[in-house]
Amino acid sequence: MPIDPDESLVGPDWPEIVRRVRARTPARLLAGRAGAAYCTGTQLDLREAHAAARDAVRAELDLETAFGGDFVKQWALFEVWTRAKTKDEFLLRPDLGRRFNDASRADFLKHCSSGNDLQIAIGDGLSVSAVSAQVPALLPLLYEGAKARGWTVGQTFAIHYCRVGILNEIGELLAPRVALLLIGERPGLATAESLSAYMAHRPGPTHSDADRNLISNIHSRGVRPQDASVRILNLAAQMMKVGAGGCNVREESPALRRL
Repeated sequence: MPIDPDESLVGPDWPEIVRRVRARTPARLLAGRAGAAYCTGTQLDLREAHAAARDAVRAELDLETAFGGDFVKQWALFEVWTRAKTKDEFLLRPDLGRRFNDASRADFLKHCSSGNDLQIAIGDGLSVSAVSAQVPALLPLLYEGAKARGWTVGQTFAIHYCRVGILNEIGELLAPRVALLLIGERPGLATAESLSAYMAHRPGPTHSDADRNLISNIHSRGVRPQDASVRILNLAAQMMKVGAGGCNVREESPALRRL
């Protein structure tokens, strides 16, 4: 599917075939060279993208900074933490990012109801930049779409030092029909603002990646929030209808018909 051309990637004097290839992808194809090296502009662009990726991984999630006070208040967002105590520990010990610490487990009992049709969680993952850029547009669309379908939606919360496997414990604690984790993807040199939506039907302790579904590349030059919300809600509806998730459910694409 064609993407919006980025004129900075398309030279005005290049052949039409090169212009068409470059307009369809943010990848640095046919970028040209100066001798055996990249051109200066390409080299500087790569260094900027690499710095953005490093910043996205190392940044700490602050709700006020990421979303603004009004958004946090509107959605009554609260924070919980995994067993990883620092960013370095989170990066070196992925297993610690798959379990909540004891204090956070207690917080769920104060703020969250159980047994809802849909439970949405926000995880920093490997890109706080992605969470900050995509969640403010995506979260309202998900709530509106879920309510239009007559679903109950649990209280959304934000998870610090979060890995995808935390879905299993969300299932243990809150027992939703479908658990949805909006989490920052590992950044690359094309964008540091790509969000993933991981989903599981009644997740539990034994669930693995085979029991989860994923809609990835949610960002301005990939899957836009409006399209992502439709796909997420359609997939959740399929899970509820079939009573399963993961490899037992295949996203209905490209029609993406509403169930």
